[in-house]
Amino acid sequence: MRDPKYDILFEPVKIGPVQTRNRFYQVPHCSGMGYRYPNAEARMRGIKAEGGWGVVSTQETEIHPTSDLSPANEARLWDDSDIPNLKLMSDAVHAHDSLAAIQLVHGGINAPNRYSRLSPMSPSHAALSNNDPYQAREMDKADIKAFRGWHVDAAKRAKKAGFDIIYVYAGHDMTLLQHFLLARHNHRADEYGGSFENRLRLFREVIEDTKLAVGDTCAVAVRLAVDELMGAKGFRHEIEGKDIIEALAEEPDLWDVNLADWSNDSQTSRFAKEGYQEPYTAFVKSVTTKPVVGVGRYTSPDKMVDLIKKNHMDLIGAARPSIADPFLPLKIREGRLEEIRECIGCNICVSGDNTNSPMRCTQNPTVGEEWRRNWHPEILPNTPSSKKYLIIGGGPSGLEAATSLIKSGNDVVLADGANYWGGRVTLESKLPGLAEWARVRDWRMWQLQQVSNANLYLNSQLSSEDILSYGIENIVLATGASWRSDGVGRVHRQSLKYLNNDRNFTPDDIMMGKLSNDKLTGPIVIFDDDQFYMGSIMAEVAIKTGRKVVFVTSTPNVAAWSENTLEQGRIQSRLIKLGVEIIASHELFDQQNDRLHIACSYSGNTRKVHCDTLILVTSRLPNDLLWKELLAKKEDWSDKGINTVTRIGDCLQPGLIAMAVQSGHNYVREIIDNNSNAFRREDQNFAR
Repeated sequence: MRDPKYDILFEPVKIGPVQTRNRFYQVPHCSGMGYRYPNAEARMRGIKAEGGWGVVSTQETEIHPTSDLSPANEARLWDDSDIPNLKLMSDAVHAHDSLAAIQLVHGGINAPNRYSRLSPMSPSHAALSNNDPYQAREMDKADIKAFRGWHVDAAKRAKKAGFDIIYVYAGHDMTLLQHFLLARHNHRADEYGGSFENRLRLFREVIEDTKLAVGDTCAVAVRLAVDELMGAKGFRHEIEGKDIIEALAEEPDLWDVNLADWSNDSQTSRFAKEGYQEPYTAFVKSVTTKPVVGVGRYTSPDKMVDLIKKNHMDLIGAARPSIADPFLPLKIREGRLEEIRECIGCNICVSGDNTNSPMRCTQNPTVGEEWRRNWHPEILPNTPSSKKYLIIGGGPSGLEAATSLIKSGNDVVLADGANYWGGRVTLESKLPGLAEWARVRDWRMWQLQQVSNANLYLNSQLSSEDILSYGIENIVLATGASWRSDGVGRVHRQSLKYLNNDRNFTPDDIMMGKLSNDKLTGPIVIFDDDQFYMGSIMAEVAIKTGRKVVFVTSTPNVAAWSENTLEQGRIQSRLIKLGVEIIASHELFDQQNDRLHIACSYSGNTRKVHCDTLILVTSRLPNDLLWKELLAKKEDWSDKGINTVTRIGDCLQPGLIAMAVQSGHNYVREIIDNNSNAFRREDQNFAR
């Protein structure tokens, strides 16, 4: 039973001609499924409506072939043939009495038109926002008229597809409408450029066009970035952002306000905490009577209530928290707050869109699999028969396997050799900026602590003989992986014999506190060939020792893969501000006492770097000794009552924490599905 203080979150909100059933609003977010996988897209959004989100939105939806975002897999509404795919989604949302919203977009300089091969368009002649070596042409009056027509046509198609809320989108520095608003993009000298009123003209016209076309039955929402965190070079919430909303205050039916660009709007928990957008959006309610929705990676219901009561916003917007827990609203409604699977702000979901693939989530292993494998985030069928499982390893994969086995009607013994639960999650959550990652451990441990058929044992270093002696039928090895100390990674594919292990550490060593016991006082060098977050965090840890820190990476910039999680710029900026020396595009060549020899990846030229301590961040090896020992004794399994021995998570394949969690979950789903790992494909002729 819920606390009455949360009742305010379940009040309906009128948005123009429609009304929500509550204040929970899944704002537009990309999924990596888009127009190529419409069944998967529809099922994923429908699950959110089932979970209680009063409004569920699409991702950005291209309105015309001149807004072709290929190879990105967004939604499309180029012509009437796209209506059935999108109606799949609106129908799935309406099935649970929620409103369906669609975010129409023309990307302007963000749309390279690689598939359509039409000329990209912009307010003025301009380079594209990606690195394609061609430009967008300046729109003439006929182009502007045509664009207004395309937007109206798309809005009418959206209405036919069953959408209740239709967006006019000017945010994230990704849209033609925002480019007209921004003086740095709009250099025109006619009535659509120059003064503030002129730059606002097209935005105003498109809002009016859309309301005239569909406003009788559909709400028209505006999504606007009120600040770009660029100072005078861009929108500032107290100046340009406020001016726009004051000028158009009562025009749309809803204001959806956020930050630009996307890396600002969707900051990771490493760089921003819950509610970080509030200082920029607090003014909006003071200048409009229309309902306002905003985001801030909100997972706390108390925070949500506070935002409503202090008149900051009318609807609680969410993208990432709705991915981590599609049933967050229902859990609040039913008073099950401890069951909320809180977003950890890692942006692994974002990486799906940036790699043009269906998204995954560190907390929610079912996302992207709702249609493909018929996985539901809250419903786990019972296994064919109840059995007992011994899981060795209480890290992310072991904890997920344990919780899923319990939910599917089995008994679990979970053992870990350490004196703490969580494995790598616990260690990594103690690193700078990663505290919220501990939620992966905490949510699963809470689940296991509520039941009597999960026996949990720490400080239990089991041998293969121990495992054989217990006679438990099913053995699950979730023993994780360890960072390599031999230099093997992407650049160096063989062990480097010259490495001096007396002076070298791995991230595992650092996380166990060995750097603080290092008796050397000279420079620390990090060699990063992993290309994600760990190398840069090792640099942050190292700089706290007061020693000089040099960051050597095999890539042209720091933490190159973090471009996909929208962190790269912040990571590199932080290291520069901390005084870390960065040497890019170099690999290891030799190590002699306190000198490290590195070689340029392009020229092969070598240089010496003073290095008292080297931290190697290259790749990891599975901790699979138990697996090998048990495999060697396979002939004894049957006699000892053992039926299966299975590796999961990093013990099978070192990877992302999200991959470890899904591996643990998939292990149980395969048992339920009789060891089938099959999934449906949308590139074949399946009937809808």
